[in-house]
Amino acid sequence: MKFLLLISGDETVQNRDPVPGAPPINPEFVAYTEAMHKAGVWIGGDRLKPTRHGARVRVRDGKSVVLDGPYADAKEQIGGYYMIDVASLDEAIEWAARCPAARSGTIDVRPLADVSR
Repeated sequence: MKFLLLISGDETVQNRDPVPGAPPINPEFVAYTEAMHKAGVWIGGDRLKPTRHGARVRVRDGKSVVLDGPYADAKEQIGGYYMIDVASLDEAIEWAARCPAARSGTIDVRPLADVSR
């Protein structure tokens, strides 16, 4: 089964300027991603740019409404994701709990719907 692990947290913390001399990617995330590769569950994933670089689009009464970021006053924003292929929701939850971001944010575990039928 395919699952999306949506990483949410306070983007003011997630997007702080890196400490001079620190690696560009947190070594804990590198190790976590490598563990997913070794286990054969990793399909994809990436970090997202801050909300100020994006937009939200809605269509109301046939007209597009574009909201530039940042968006509504939310305590957490989606900052990245992993897509994995595992046997069950329980296994997806286990992977989510291992994510370094789970210690300071939230990992939303969502199964992908099979729309091929």
